[in-house]
Amino acid sequence: MDSNELLRRVRKIEIKTRGLSQEIFAGEYHSAFKGRGMTFSEVREYQYGDDVRDIDWNVTARYHKPFVKVYEEERELTVMLVVDVSAGNLFGAVGPYKRDVVAEVAATLAFSAIQNNDKVGMLLFTDRIERFIPPKKGRKHILLLIRELLDCRPQGRGTNVKQALEFMTGALKKRCTTFVLSDFVDAGEDYSHALSLAAHKHDVMALQVYDKREADMPDVGLVLMSDAESGAQRWVDTSSRAVRTAWQRWWYANQQQLSNAAARARVDVATIATDEDYVKALMAMFKTRNKK
Repeated sequence: MDSNELLRRVRKIEIKTRGLSQEIFAGEYHSAFKGRGMTFSEVREYQYGDDVRDIDWNVTARYHKPFVKVYEEERELTVMLVVDVSAGNLFGAVGPYKRDVVAEVAATLAFSAIQNNDKVGMLLFTDRIERFIPPKKGRKHILLLIRELLDCRPQGRGTNVKQALEFMTGALKKRCTTFVLSDFVDAGEDYSHALSLAAHKHDVMALQVYDKREADMPDVGLVLMSDAESGAQRWVDTSSRAVRTAWQRWWYANQQQLSNAAARARVDVATIATDEDYVKALMAMFKTRNKK
């Protein structure tokens, strides 16, 4: 991709996703993701019902009556976008390519974050760590993240969610809000334990972007299929009911792995089909978190 085309795509994504983040997500994002903790604000006289653990004993001793410390929530967050850029995302039978939807979702979340004055970082991965960009604030930094995502030429082709989660958990010392964007079709190691460890340290959400043809093989006769990640090719008779059933079973097993891993780790999951409005899926996830 030449520089002019890259700039054009970055600008197009910025216009669309910044508008979404301002008009739709501003309030939902702010309320869905709480601050890292509580910071000291002031002291006031003790009132009935106050937690005795909040008593400021130094001020109490000075004025000879009980005072308590008042805290306020830290609104500023650190947000990490852990993005799958494997060859499997270069697929788009129904709707746009998965990689294009992933880029839009990531940009929307990033612009929502900077409206809240949050820092945003990005980890791009395949079957290896492709790029790690530490969290920073500001529009210029967000545009850098989008450019890196759009212009990424990964060295790997496969998918290893486990490795990405382990890297993120080790690289970030402070708690952060983490969005993992992937199709979660992982030919690598089981990522369940890594997801649990990451969720224990950070606030993790899984955003699955998939094409409906991955879930349901159509009957279109004999087709030469290629595995984008391994490069392997095979003729497949899609008119065979047994073949289509086996395909559905494979997809169901993949979905069960994600569902089970997320349940054990207590991680929220949003599933986004490429031909559907990702806004609805994100809003549903935000509202679910607000009810907790």
